[in-house]
Amino acid sequence: MEYAIVLTGGIGSGKSTAGSILTMLGYSIIDADVISHEILETQKSRVVGYFGETVLNIEMQIDRRKLGEIIFNDKAAKQWIENILHPKIREEVFKQAQKLEIHKKHYFLDIPLFFEVGGKKHYPVQKIWLVYAPQEVQIQRLMERDNITQDQALQKISAQMHIESKINQSDVIIDNTKGLRELQAQIENAIKNLK
Repeated sequence: MEYAIVLTGGIGSGKSTAGSILTMLGYSIIDADVISHEILETQKSRVVGYFGETVLNIEMQIDRRKLGEIIFNDKAAKQWIENILHPKIREEVFKQAQKLEIHKKHYFLDIPLFFEVGGKKHYPVQKIWLVYAPQEVQIQRLMERDNITQDQALQKISAQMHIESKINQSDVIIDNTKGLRELQAQIENAIKNLK
């Protein structure tokens, strides 16, 4: 993965916004979340076999929110689903990356839980970009976005590696606390340093 750059962050840090800016600037993005949703549907019968039909919505598709709540509170269930999904996600990311490598142009792997799933051990990339926002900003954004309490937001954030500990493992830190224009300026600056 010579031209791949990982784009990661913490929940509520604004990684999706950074990804949209990169797309607007003409960069290809392989989105691990999108891949994960697709793979989850292909594994529906196994998931229903394990969790029961309570994880399905009225359209008989997997209700990711319900499933998320279950695995959030059950370590064994979380491990079970990760063992199914992560190898398949990785395989698909590599497949899509091979197609982009041909162009000899930088592209991005949007992997929210990059460090949590093994980092460079699983995704051998040259550069890691971290979209950063301090925990109090993450909490505020999550409360607004998901209409949840401060405790619920903190619980979601605590399920991930602390964002501060991702800083020393990243090559580029994009501070997303000053608004959209500033975020875009930092991304454009980081791109200049690539060339």
